[in-house]
Amino acid sequence: MNLIEVFVRAVGAFIVLFLLTRLMGRKQISQLTFLNYITGISIGTVAGALTIDSSIKVSTGIVSLLTWAGLTVLVGFIDLKSRTFRKLIEGEPVIIIKQGKVMDKALKKSGLDIDHLQLLLRKKDVFSIQDVEYAIFETNGEVSVLLKEGKQPLNQEQWPFQLKQPQQTPIPIHIIADGKIIDENLKQLNVNREWVNEQLTQAGTNLSEVFYAELQKDGSLYIDKRNDQLLH
Repeated sequence: MNLIEVFVRAVGAFIVLFLLTRLMGRKQISQLTFLNYITGISIGTVAGALTIDSSIKVSTGIVSLLTWAGLTVLVGFIDLKSRTFRKLIEGEPVIIIKQGKVMDKALKKSGLDIDHLQLLLRKKDVFSIQDVEYAIFETNGEVSVLLKEGKQPLNQEQWPFQLKQPQQTPIPIHIIADGKIIDENLKQLNVNREWVNEQLTQAGTNLSEVFYAELQKDGSLYIDKRNDQLLH
């Protein structure tokens, strides 16, 4: 296959992909759900192979691209009409923090660990689980966060006075994650496991009951137990 043919195939694939993307709609590029992920990879692979593999007929490649795009549009249409089908294809949002408590069972069911949860929270400018009232793991892999009262940022109209400089946010250090003590963080704090156990005892609990614990800048200890059941 000569360079001219490669060029023509590439231009043709580009045009077809552009038209198909417009056909499939903005959701395909704005929300990366399971279906969007599979569709994107498959269509990209077919288009790439069509560009450089001379053994693939142009008509065959176009039919394959049209088929994938058509199935995506069809699934999207059914998705709008049927909530049951939408739940089957995209899943449902999962509450992973409820009333300030980490739902460890929901966390594991979603395939997340505490480190990944903290990463998602930091992307939302939240550096402490203690500040979170609710966190929902969305179907596109992002997390939506509702901060506790008093932790939510003020609008400029709500400021009681003009701030001269941005307020610095303390960064707490987690010392227990997934029920295990993080020794490297203890070294940074110049404390040991005995100190941790003493703090847990003072809080009326022990390591076997704790899912996550975080030392605040003021020296207080935030503890989240394994039990997902909340007191009412």
